Amino acid sequence: MRRTTSVLLSLSALLATSALTVPTAVAAPRADGPASAPAGWEAVDASALARITGEKDARRAPLAAGDTAAAEPELLAVQSARNDRFVATEKNYAEPNTGVQRARSTDFGGSWESYAFEWDEASETYALRSLANDRYVAVEKNYTGSAQNILRARSTSVGGWERFVLYYNESLDRWALQSTLNGLFVAMENGYTGSLQYALRARSTDVTGSWEEFTLYDIGA
Repeated sequence: MRRTTSVLLSLSALLATSALTVPTAVAAPRADGPASAPAGWEAVDASALARITGEKDARRAPLAAGDTAAAEPELLAVQSARNDRFVATEKNYAEPNTGVQRARSTDFGGSWESYAFEWDEASETYALRSLANDRYVAVEKNYTGSAQNILRARSTSVGGWERFVLYYNESLDRWALQSTLNGLFVAMENGYTGSLQYALRARSTDVTGSWEEFTLYDIGA
């Protein structure tokens, strides 16, 4: 895991508020169904997450110009391996996609790109709470078309829609997320256009490459 001592800094440039439009270039979602751990990947619980964090050399997430450090423990930033951008919560987007998750930030700027990964021992899963709006990330399984299974930070409590299994590949030093709602892995839609470009969707039956791979930055103290 990659580590930085910087956290919750003011974002220098926010995405302008706009209503969402349906993207014009999309790939059809893959069939629903449970997916087991791909070869080379292991499911990671809270203790393993702490162990991997401690074993990795300290590395810094790139900050937006002018930002300074502040202390905040046990928080993570998520960077797509596909486009090297940080995942952000679009809290200013209009319904029905308020809080949609997009890998669109070139720098880690603060709460928009910050998440608390909350471990549940009973279900052996994580809930992802966005620090941008203090809502949990959910999979929108009932959405249709190109927005089906999109991820949104919109829930005030945690259920099956908000549960994820976290996987780690040691040789790649990369992470993957699998939704427990539909058994599919989270992918970044690099080929989308418009306001849903780089959106995250739980739609892959396997981890096939950089579309489903992410880097985690520890932004705690």
